[in-house]
Amino acid sequence: MHIMVPIGSKLEQARHLATERGILRPRDLVAHGLPAAYIRDLQDEGLVERVRRGVYLHPDADLTIHESLLEVAVRVPSGVICLASALRFHGLGTQDPARVWLALPRGARTPAKDLRLQVVRLSPAPFAAGVKEHPIAGVELRVYGVAKTVADCFKFRSKVGLDVALEALREGWRERRFSLDELWRYAELNRVARVMQPYLEMLTCGI
Repeated sequence: MHIMVPIGSKLEQARHLATERGILRPRDLVAHGLPAAYIRDLQDEGLVERVRRGVYLHPDADLTIHESLLEVAVRVPSGVICLASALRFHGLGTQDPARVWLALPRGARTPAKDLRLQVVRLSPAPFAAGVKEHPIAGVELRVYGVAKTVADCFKFRSKVGLDVALEALREGWRERRFSLDELWRYAELNRVARVMQPYLEMLTCGI
């Protein structure tokens, strides 16, 4: 037997979803069995504010420094936050990048130009390795872990700078954010083990 659900009840569900998630897309409404057009009702009620095409934020959402990362996560769910942006997320180093660094698999479609991105392309194994998911404001933020990020910084040292890679290595080791075995595994995966070896020897020798 099919039971009709009152429109008011569905709109109330949409209000709850907006408050719970903090960041919302019309497709999120559809995924919950709600009309995408409800986004306009939520906007009229002041429950969401449009920040980009297809991306809306709850005005009370506590997104702080992660807001730009969350927007990218919503609009490019196949990507992974990496390099300088991942360092900032993990609280390592002094980087405050103007653009969000995002890793994409080779062959993936280029994201919309209105997003302020610095994109790097990775082959399947390095792309899939070391991804950590962080649920924030109803969004699964995909960020490379500390060890993978440090190894990536050495791999892309011509883009981020060797000084950035070394700073991340020193701080991560000092704060015990990774083990030597874990870091070496990602160094070999990224084919930068020989590059990193002398710096790792200096760390382990306390130089």
